[in-house]
This record gives sequence, structure tokens and C-alpha cells, in this order.
Amino acid sequence: MKREPTLGDAALVAARSDDAAPPAGATLVLFAQDGQARRPVAFGSRAVVRAQGETAWWFKPGPYAVEVVPFAAAPESGLRLDFVVDAPDPRLARQRFDLFLFSEVAGQADTLALDVLTARIEQALRAALEQGTLELPPCTSLAEWNAFRAGVNELLYTRFGLTVDDCVPVDLADVDYADVLRRRGTAAADIELVVASAPVPPALPAAPPDNAPADDAAALRRLFLELPEASRALRQLDTPAFATRQALLQRLALAALDVGTMPALEWSAPRIARPAEERRQLGAASAAAAHALDELWALLARLKQCGDGGEELDRIVANLEYHLAARRGTRP
Repeated sequence: MKREPTLGDAALVAARSDDAAPPAGATLVLFAQDGQARRPVAFGSRAVVRAQGETAWWFKPGPYAVEVVPFAAAPESGLRLDFVVDAPDPRLARQRFDLFLFSEVAGQADTLALDVLTARIEQALRAALEQGTLELPPCTSLAEWNAFRAGVNELLYTRFGLTVDDCVPVDLADVDYADVLRRRGTAAADIELVVASAPVPPALPAAPPDNAPADDAAALRRLFLELPEASRALRQLDTPAFATRQALLQRLALAALDVGTMPALEWSAPRIARPAEERRQLGAASAAAAHALDELWALLARLKQCGDGGEELDRIVANLEYHLAARRGTRP
């Protein structure tokens, strides 16, 4: 389904390189312990000097070419995206791709593969289409396509720090339609079976592995690092109105403070471990807060593009506050 990038190693987009030199053509990024990033420039044969506590990552700017499916219900309709990692912007204290790399990748893995990045892009496009921040109606007119194309550009830059060079629809000829219909039929049959046998309680499935601590830490890490950057992005917009924007900025600042003082997941009190089911519930709340953050980034991209959708900001921030209260255990 996915085509390889036209230049460089197709397997990796970025990787940690504390001991090894970055490959030719790659850009080096040094992250401090607080997440601040810098892209040093080597002069001649002089090695780049790292400060104490800094971790080194490299990434290849591209270009890359991938194919994504914007609608899960229509796997035959795809989009081919040609993109590059954005060049440094001197107006920004921290480049958006650097923030994505440190916030969503560095805490969980030592590499960023192209297929993983493609899956993140596809997920972001699907979520934006479901939420209405992007629109791609059937029998799209040229004006509607141009608006969608501009929205994709802004979304991928705001969310990942990627610059889209080209975006064209493609027909994915390798889709197994029989398998798609078979899976849909199996799902429908399962639903009918459950309805027909409702009086008989089904056997309880095995308990899933308790990944709540790791997932919770990853979600809180993202919120801690990205909420201040989202506030900066909102502050630079012309919409909504000044008073509304100031109130939203204050709420986002309080949400960031809430994340920074969040109690531990494992302990309900000193030397009293939290039950596993409660840990899963709190971990789900932090994951929902991270999902609200993704919605916020998508809406900020739309506001930056056309200024439409400011009324949704209050809903998204309210959802974020609600899920953070649930993670803290203070939700009514």
C-alpha cells in the first residue's frame, strides 16, 4: 500500500544516535531533559558538543511519498502524499517536528519508522474528517478539493511539522474486496448472535494486560509538553475574539498546571497501592485527555487556515478539563 521515500533510507525517518554519527544528509537534534531542542550545525570536521543530559536524535528531511486511506469504510480510495520535514523556522522557539519527535516518539521508542509516521498521519486525517475540521464530500468539486488540500497542508504542519508538496487521490488496486465484505459480514453476524442470545450471559474474556502505567505516563508526557505549545499557537491566531481567547488561554494554562501536579497512578495514598481496575480507569481518562489534545491541534489548524470553528474551542477545552478531572479522581 505504501510507497517508499524517493531519497535515502526508506526504513527510518528518525532515530536516536547518542553514540553513533547521523547518516549523510540527516539533521541532528539535541534534546535537553526539559524537552528544549536545538539543531546544531557542524563546522568542517569539528564534532558537535552536547551539553550534560542532552540526548541526540537525527532525522532525514525527505522527501517521502506514502499512501493513506482517509476513510476506513472505503479502503479502495486513497491519497498519495509527498511531504518533507519542515525546515527550521527562526520565528519558533521549538520546531513542531522536534516537539512531535520528543513528545510522541522519544518517550516510547528509539526509532521512528516511515510506516509508523504514515499510520499517525492517516489517523490524524481520519479524525479530522470525522470531526468536520476537514471535509471531502463525494463528487468533490475543484473548489472543495482545493479547500481540502489546503486543510491537509495546515493540519500536517500544525500537528507534525510536515510540509506537503503534493496530495493526489489514488485508486488502491490491491484491496481485497472479498475480505472486506467477509469481515463486515462476520461483524454483522456477531452482532446478531449477541442479540439473539442476550438472556444467556457470555463468558467473560480474559483480562487484558495492565498497560495503564505506561500508557498513562505517555499521555501525561504529551500533555505536559504540548499544552504550552498549543497555547502559543492559539495566542497567535486572530480568532476567536480577544476576551474569549484570553479566557481559553487561562483555562489551558490551568490544565497544564493540573498535568504538572497530577498524582501518581500506582498509589492512592502513601504505601497504599491503587487497585488494578482503578488504574485502568484513570489511565483511560488520561488517554482521553490526549485525544482531546489531538482535537485541539486539528481545530487550531482549521482556525489558522480559515478562521472557522472558533465555537468548537470551548467544547474541546471543556472535554480536556473533564478528562483531567477524571484522571485526578475529582470528577463529580
